[in-house]
Amino acid sequence: MARLENGAWVLVLDGEKALILRNTTDAQDPNLEIVRKEEQENPPDREQKTDRPGRYYDAGAPGQKSAYEETDYHRLEKERFAEEIADILYRAAHRNRFERLVIVAGPQILGALRPALHKEVIQRVILEIPKTMTGHPVPEIEALLRQELADA
Repeated sequence: MARLENGAWVLVLDGEKALILRNTTDAQDPNLEIVRKEEQENPPDREQKTDRPGRYYDAGAPGQKSAYEETDYHRLEKERFAEEIADILYRAAHRNRFERLVIVAGPQILGALRPALHKEVIQRVILEIPKTMTGHPVPEIEALLRQELADA
């Protein structure tokens, strides 16, 4: 069973905002304080592009052109943000600022974060919750943690 001990960190993350919270009590009644808040501006993909996608002659159909697959700059920025957060967590783990970590993030950003995490951080992860909670107030995050830890 995962336990949210005093001093454990909770990372609440989406592709544009991250909250790092510290539990100041126990799992039965978590009381989270904000340790760090990170945000990045990530406009929609259409606002980050300057051109239409390139075209090429399709070898399978003479005389026809096909478009190259477009780069999704919005998604790339979310992945870069996840890598930045992973680096912040590594530096904090290396300085022994936390012993246990709970990650609360939507499935896509969780998928981008996992490969970026250093083994020193991975060893401290006690629970992953695949939900987007960055827009919720801290008391709602505490209630979610209570429920998830009871079910774990």
